[in-house]
Amino acid sequence: MKQYKNIIAAYTIMILLIISVGVLQSWSIALTILNYCLISAVMTIGANIQWGYAGLINFGIMGYTALGGLAAVLVNTPPVKEAWKAGGMEMIISLILIILGIYLIQFILRKLVKSKKRNYLIALIIIIGFLVVRYISGPAIENIEAVDPAKTGFLGGLGMPIVFSWIAAAFAAALLAWIIGKVTLGLRSDYLAIATLGISEIVIAVLKHEDWLSRGVKNVTGLPRPVPYEIRLQESEWFINIIEWLNSSRLSAIETISGRQDLLNKLVIEGSSIYVKLCYAGLFISVLVILFFLSQLALNSPWGRMLRAIRDNEVAASAMGKNIVGQHLQVFILGSAIIGIAGAMLTTLDGQFTPGTYQPLRFTFIIWVMVIVGGSGNNLGSIFGGFFIWFMWIEAEPISIAFISLVTSGMDYGDPIRMHLIASAPHMRLFIMGAILLITLRFMPRGVIPEKVVRPS
Repeated sequence: MKQYKNIIAAYTIMILLIISVGVLQSWSIALTILNYCLISAVMTIGANIQWGYAGLINFGIMGYTALGGLAAVLVNTPPVKEAWKAGGMEMIISLILIILGIYLIQFILRKLVKSKKRNYLIALIIIIGFLVVRYISGPAIENIEAVDPAKTGFLGGLGMPIVFSWIAAAFAAALLAWIIGKVTLGLRSDYLAIATLGISEIVIAVLKHEDWLSRGVKNVTGLPRPVPYEIRLQESEWFINIIEWLNSSRLSAIETISGRQDLLNKLVIEGSSIYVKLCYAGLFISVLVILFFLSQLALNSPWGRMLRAIRDNEVAASAMGKNIVGQHLQVFILGSAIIGIAGAMLTTLDGQFTPGTYQPLRFTFIIWVMVIVGGSGNNLGSIFGGFFIWFMWIEAEPISIAFISLVTSGMDYGDPIRMHLIASAPHMRLFIMGAILLITLRFMPRGVIPEKVVRPS
């Protein structure tokens, strides 16, 4: 019963916080925060599946997020025909050679016993493969990136609706997780954390520098939306009529026709922004609800109970005949796929793909704070953590400025100490995050909404 009280209290506070932003700042800002909170909640579900269910430490979250963003680009943007003519076939041949090389290495690993001869043969295949692929792809990459680099300079994508990229992102992240998991899941937990962080940096470095694939730091902008554009809503008669009906009392209070029209135009502009954000919120809530429902089914299934048994005591689970590495690989793939979906959703909301904004050390820390504060092992807890921590991350600056302004209200406006404190307010964000984490670990070490432990009677 206490757990249900925690859930009700936590989510009630979260709703009131978002409403307070709408009242004190604007509803457009409140809905923007809500949409980012929803994406964060999807991401924390993926991280919670890995850490909360199986105890896997994954510091490569930003790598899968960036890969999800790349999936949005490759699915949504139209193909650049000139770039494909300049070097598309050579890149396809290079991809085929890479796949064949991987299969050949797997064949050697299966057929030959472990020895120096096998290691030398694999090293030889890697070196020869690298040289051949480089020889074929090098000139092709230069030709592709030379095609109108200010606007394109890359191969483009499939030209499909961006919502399909959410599915593609899940498969792409799952494939990368399978490759990484095959290599790293046999490592000790601390080594696994370091390895996943390093691989995340590699993925983001590739996206930053391989312009032919993602335009690199030149970014991909203007991605088509799955929701209406504000300008089209502002020109739609049905939307204008709805805004006029909703604000009929305010409009009727103005006597002049010109003043009434000016107010209506302003309300239509504000209403179009809110409507678009509500459409995004509807899409993201649908995804979050589906993922929450599926993750709850998995958590309460025999598979979920087995994962928790492995997490709590690997030795005992192994003695019972459970394949520890195999189960870890499954949960690693599932969690990464969900994180990839969140990455595609983030790019969809932003309408652009900017590889330079993915900072593994900074944002991986935030995601982990979300899971720990919310309650690892509990999906409702991780979702709350995603909402609360992202809300505080966004609102930390205005809260800090308001607090410092209140504390220094007795000082002169131009007082150097007062000006220095106000200028330092934006830097309070990391301090607030650390304080929230420390307070939670001190007074609620299992999180705000902890995992429900069922003990045998």
